Amino acid sequence: MNSTLAVIPVRAGSQRVSGKNFRQFAGKSLLEYKIEVIKTLSVDDIIINTDSEEAISIAKRHGLKYHRREPYFASSECSNSEYHEYLARVTPAENILVAQVTSPLISKKTFQEALDFFQNNEYNSLMSVRSVKEFFWYQDKPLNYTIKNAPNSQDLPEYLSPTFGLVIVKREAMLKSRNYICSKPYFKKVTQLEAIDIDTELDFEFAQFLFQKNNFQFLLTK
Repeated sequence: MNSTLAVIPVRAGSQRVSGKNFRQFAGKSLLEYKIEVIKTLSVDDIIINTDSEEAISIAKRHGLKYHRREPYFASSECSNSEYHEYLARVTPAENILVAQVTSPLISKKTFQEALDFFQNNEYNSLMSVRSVKEFFWYQDKPLNYTIKNAPNSQDLPEYLSPTFGLVIVKREAMLKSRNYICSKPYFKKVTQLEAIDIDTELDFEFAQFLFQKNNFQFLLTK
């Protein structure tokens, strides 16, 4: 069993952005760029977990292993809890690094820092998060401030929003919790740039613009 195995999950379909994992993104697909970054890390192996024949072809071309995902676990009927449990069950490693292709601006430096931190501390999961300080309302009421005493935005309480772009988790803890975030989590803050996740067409265009502006090579710097 490998000590740390990197998993790049890739679905064949996408509900909001058609074929986003394989569309041209600054010259290559999102999957190919993610492979380039993950290959620079100190992990024992890399596997593509997918239901896509195109992703399998890319894995073979890059000399990577792949796991053919069962159709249910690539469907919208599958809940996150079911999927997380499944991913842990089919990944033979003590620690699992999950690298989402839809977060294309996370650098090698950030990935490696997270790996080093996780290996030297007593947490059973690590999740990338972004800091959120915004005014929130729910059911016609403010959630995080009072109307008669509205603070400046910088003085609002800080919320941490998981980005799911960078996940490291102990396999046994993931099986037990059925979640990327387990009983003893560490939340690693990432920059606004690295927190970008492609979920819509606008996200795709914006991420591509920033990716090209910053030059891909910045992702591979030490």
